Amino acid sequence: MKVLVIGAGNMGLTYAEGMSKSKRLNNENIMVLDKSEEKLKELHQISYFDAFEDFKDCVPQADIIFIAVKPYHSESVFEEIKLFLNPKQIAVSVMAGVTIQTIQEGTGLTKVVRAMPNLPAQIGQGLTSFIATKEVSNDEALIVEDLLNTTGKSIQVTSERFIDASTGISGSGPAYVFYFMQSMMEAATEMGFSKEEGTLLVSQTFKGAVELFNQYNITPKAWMEKVASKGGTTQAALDSMDANNVNKLIQEAAFAAFNRAVELGKK
Repeated sequence: MKVLVIGAGNMGLTYAEGMSKSKRLNNENIMVLDKSEEKLKELHQISYFDAFEDFKDCVPQADIIFIAVKPYHSESVFEEIKLFLNPKQIAVSVMAGVTIQTIQEGTGLTKVVRAMPNLPAQIGQGLTSFIATKEVSNDEALIVEDLLNTTGKSIQVTSERFIDASTGISGSGPAYVFYFMQSMMEAATEMGFSKEEGTLLVSQTFKGAVELFNQYNITPKAWMEKVASKGGTTQAALDSMDANNVNKLIQEAAFAAFNRAVELGKK
């Protein structure tokens, strides 16, 4: 099986690196196409990649084509690859806001998978939601799922609405975590800790809390109740958040990302 990744940016290379270790590919090199001369020089130095700059030299060979370019480049990419495609090929898009209909109309392919990854995929801890068209067989969907899982975990959803919704939760979600971390680090500095001390306090706290959550079948609300005692310090913090409606604000932020994803898909 031959896999082509179009676009050697952060996400394209993340998937290319991950898939290069997949047993599904039987040690086949990953084909990677990019137009940047500097990027091509880098790619040529990697033994498990076959680097290309011309679509006609790689698109016809591919069984699965990952399209990992910026959404505003999608139209020109579709136009360039369309001549070299065949109906058996599967297009997997990791472009935000580009709908399945747009991909099908742009490429002429019916076998399309639309995926929404997130940043932790870069360290093998990502979450990718995806949906496949009915023309993609169950076996083919399993192959794609296995390839997506090389960067972490994935979930198959039943409608494109959930791709947009996952943008608001997992796709943009790491930024919400970083926002909260930044706020806590700034609070630590205000309390007199050094930058290094504040960073350690916050990062280890987040890491430990996530590990606790993952190791036990306990809800976040139940964990909060375990940490907080009536009249205590943690309860004071939680009361302050409730008074300032932080819970609602976080939900509104997630919906803002969701709604923006829907808007982008209509353009």
